[in-house]
Amino acid sequence: MKKIIYKKIASDCLSFFLFSIITISTIIWVLQAVNYLDFVIEDGHGFLVYFKFTLLSFPKIFSRVFPFIIFLAFSYIFLKYENKNELVIFWNFGIKKINFVNFFLKFSLLFVLISILLNAIITPFAQDRAKSFLRSSDLDFFESILKPKKFIDAIGNLTIYFDKRNTNGVLENIFLNEKSNYDNSQTTFAKSAVININSNKKIIILYDGRTINKINGKITEFKFSKTDYNISKFSSNTTTYQKVQEAPTLNLIKCSLLFKNSILNYKNSKITQIKNCKFENLENIYRELYSRLIKPLYSTFLIAISLLIILKSKNDQLFNASKFKIYLFGFIFIVFLEASTKLITTNIIQNLILSILPFFLTLVIYLYFLTVLKVNKK
Repeated sequence: MKKIIYKKIASDCLSFFLFSIITISTIIWVLQAVNYLDFVIEDGHGFLVYFKFTLLSFPKIFSRVFPFIIFLAFSYIFLKYENKNELVIFWNFGIKKINFVNFFLKFSLLFVLISILLNAIITPFAQDRAKSFLRSSDLDFFESILKPKKFIDAIGNLTIYFDKRNTNGVLENIFLNEKSNYDNSQTTFAKSAVININSNKKIIILYDGRTINKINGKITEFKFSKTDYNISKFSSNTTTYQKVQEAPTLNLIKCSLLFKNSILNYKNSKITQIKNCKFENLENIYRELYSRLIKPLYSTFLIAISLLIILKSKNDQLFNASKFKIYLFGFIFIVFLEASTKLITTNIIQNLILSILPFFLTLVIYLYFLTVLKVNKK
């Protein structure tokens, strides 16, 4: 019978957790998807790229709201059971509160594993996959980003300006500046231009203009009546290199171990086999590993905080005050949890202390349960 009771309340917690996290994540995802429209409107990517990129951002949102939803779901269900006097039935049935606590602390390990899987594997893979669509994307909506009397620099190394677009789609008084570096650039002026797609290549056909080349400080100029300018060789200015947040967890661990074992040898050099593995990036790597492997461990502590609700009955005069303190403590701790990443540095001792903190806090709150329930003899 006790197993049925535990199974019922655990099922309610899990169901409400899934409902809450899917609902809130979807709302955030929809709001964020509107902002991602910039990839089409400003950066010239196609709607298929936009859809794939937006869809793959969902795991990141899911992982970010995970701690908040854990606390919300479990505290809500425990409070709901208390308000309906169902917890009193459990205690009268012979279930000890400390056994109740033990069960849910063990149950919390499921959420720890889910969170680690989400943070360490699924989210980085999804982010890298999403960025790969941008890396391989051409400027599908190039024409949509061209606006008259506005300097367009959404395309790598190229700035475009034109006065107006007539009814036939001809661009009038167009200016193009291609700058590969400080000493090398190409500037082109033309009275008119037409965009043409030929064999999947985007070409601007320029009429009646001139081109000024600057190569290693030397300037040359030539005039033309008609010339083709290949736009397909350019890509969007959207950041497409792999960030630390997109790197596989195993690579980040390898990188941190290499620096730990040979910090002097690698201080001024890159470990080329692993992307973003360089000394000046070490702090970001430690922070990312903390977010992926350590922060999920706080799931147990957050569930333990919600379990504080069972220590007082709703008939107790201090119940409302206690409930308020529990929610306040829970939300403050979630804020601390999000900010704790900033405390990670290249200091190994400091990082070690922060890494064992979830175990220490869980032990402290469990000892608190033991002390209170021993005094109450429950």
